[in-house]
Amino acid sequence: MRNIRLLANLLNDDSGQDLIEYALVAAVLALAAVGAMSSLTNKIDNEFNKVGNSL
Repeated sequence: MRNIRLLANLLNDDSGQDLIEYALVAAVLALAAVGAMSSLTNKIDNEFNKVGNSL
């Protein structure tokens, strides 16, 4: 009986749920930031090349 009660309590426990949600949000934001930086890297590189060629 004690094991069944322990298992039922573990299944109903959702105390770590918020932490997992915050971690997922942080992971999505990190992926978006990496994607944006990859795009900006090419644009910035092209601008520096234009300025270098003008000089």
